[in-house]
Amino acid sequence: MLKVGLLGRVAMHAVVGDRLHVHSRIVGASDQTSEIVEIRGPGGAPPYLVRRDDGHEALVFPGPDASVEHPKNRQFT
Repeated sequence: MLKVGLLGRVAMHAVVGDRLHVHSRIVGASDQTSEIVEIRGPGGAPPYLVRRDDGHEALVFPGPDASVEHPKNRQFT
C-alpha cells in the first residue's frame, strides 16, 4: 500500500536493509547507493541513518532525486 504525503505525492517508505539510491544531478558523476541501517522518522519515513559502501555513516534527509530500493528476496510477514 502506498502512502500519500501532504502534497498528494507518494511518501518515501523504507525498512532497515533497504538501499537508498541518490541519483546524480551532475553529468558524468556517479549515483550514490547506501544501505539503510536505521529509520529515524515515523512509520518508515525519513530521515535515515545510512552506511555507504566505503563504511561511512551519515544521517540523510532524502530529496526528490532519491529513491528507496527494496531487496528482491525480502520475506514479507
